[in-house]
Amino acid sequence: MRLSVYRRSHFNAAHRIYNPSWDDAKNEQVFGSCANPYFHGHNYELEVCVTGEVDAETGYVYDLGKLQQIIEEEVEARLDHKNLNLQVDAFKELIPTAEHICYTIYSWLRNKIEKQYDIRVRLWETPRNVVAYPAETF
Repeated sequence: MRLSVYRRSHFNAAHRIYNPSWDDAKNEQVFGSCANPYFHGHNYELEVCVTGEVDAETGYVYDLGKLQQIIEEEVEARLDHKNLNLQVDAFKELIPTAEHICYTIYSWLRNKIEKQYDIRVRLWETPRNVVAYPAETF
């Protein structure tokens, strides 16, 4: 029996969306106020889905306490109350868009969650803007 379990998390972070190879005018044209050189912040909501077989001995697909600990260590400790552009190595060379943040979180978690489980990450940058990896179809 394959089921999915979900864990939600929250972190706050600042970032600036800009391409350093472009001038300020082009960055403002493409990214608008998100290219503000003084940065801006979001209250991110994260949802991690783990899919697998239910363990006959525990009744769990995945221990949610363990998943909570992994999220705290791999995501919250790295991103919460950080300036993503300046303080997070993953975004020193990568524009910290919601898409890149989501994929980076997925990569960190994929390295910690056993391969027999499928995982999916959803990241809300705002209540109306959400990205997911792997991609979902409607």
